Amino acid sequence: MSTSTTPSAFQRTAINPWPWSLKFGYNQAEIIEGASRQLNCAGQTAVDADGDPQHIGDMRGQVTLALDNLEAVLGAAGMGLADITRVGVFTTDVDETMKHFGVLGARFGAAGAVPPMTLVGVTRLAIPGLMFEIEATAAS
Repeated sequence: MSTSTTPSAFQRTAINPWPWSLKFGYNQAEIIEGASRQLNCAGQTAVDADGDPQHIGDMRGQVTLALDNLEAVLGAAGMGLADITRVGVFTTDVDETMKHFGVLGARFGAAGAVPPMTLVGVTRLAIPGLMFEIEATAAS
């Protein structure tokens, strides 16, 4: 899996009228200037290369594999986590997701990324057994 680890070519200006979101690893908003490409990623979940669900009942495993899959999509476009400009997270269990949110923090932190993020609790995801889905927009 190839991922971008170099700083993005565009300028990011964090907008945080309140600093509380920074302790959770995201900015309230960002102004993006100078981007020439935008990538809109579909929601990534804990599925294998054949689309079969993995880690049923294991939130940490699902978060980890969904991030792996997101990085694979980004890598295929010549981008990485540092290029993400917005993240949406959908989960069937917000409390359990928050217990494992450090997995996201570690991955995004290592990339120096704190993109605006939204976490939404949902009744279910498209494929039964999946509990976590992450979508992203990236730019370079």
